[in-house]
Amino acid sequence: MTRFSLNRNQLKYLVIIAMLIDHIAWAFVPTESVLGQVMHFIGRLTGPTMAYFVAEGYYYTKDVKKYALRLGLFALLSWVPFVYFEFGSLPVVIENGSVIILPFFGVLYTLLLGLIAIWIWDKGKFPTPIKVLCVIGLCILSLFGDWPVFDVLWCLFLFIYRDGPKQKWISFSCVAVGCCLMNFTSDPWWSGLWMTGIFMVPFLIQFCYNGKPGSKHSFHKWFFYIFYPAHLAVLGVLRWIVL
Repeated sequence: MTRFSLNRNQLKYLVIIAMLIDHIAWAFVPTESVLGQVMHFIGRLTGPTMAYFVAEGYYYTKDVKKYALRLGLFALLSWVPFVYFEFGSLPVVIENGSVIILPFFGVLYTLLLGLIAIWIWDKGKFPTPIKVLCVIGLCILSLFGDWPVFDVLWCLFLFIYRDGPKQKWISFSCVAVGCCLMNFTSDPWWSGLWMTGIFMVPFLIQFCYNGKPGSKHSFHKWFFYIFYPAHLAVLGVLRWIVL
């Protein structure tokens, strides 16, 4: 039974706030500090929850191509803010007569690849082994994005097991364990404990999300797409210029 009743819009705003907290921490708070650990722990809500909504979005959308185009357009628009936030540099730099391109994209790029993975798995008219190879290829491409590999797999598994809570959260947790183990290779090892915040996501969705969309006003549809590059641009300027 749902203990708290959050609709889709409310849940999205919650994880957007979590993302903002996480990015503020990346810019201004040492990861090894208690505050940094807590802020990044909270921030782990966003990537997996957005993967869940991509899986849901694919299921409900009337036009997958338009959905993919929207994700792709804003992934491209987020390229400059994301690179500047991460590195304090523009993605295309001319240095000593050579053009240097930083092919790093934000989470919208990875979610787009996750959407494509779902489409291939659901509509692809070729054998399962070929579909698996395509998903592996998309995971490799996602290495240029935020939440690489993991958001692609979460999108896919959350769609495949959409109607089976047990299988859905087991597959989700298997990917999450891999994500955490990779992070524990940091030194000191405990500095990666914040990644365990991923495991809040199943409880958030299973016990707090009521499955209702909330208001269908276009503001709610476009807010995240606009907020994502905008907040990266503002934090990037604060990180590298003002402060």
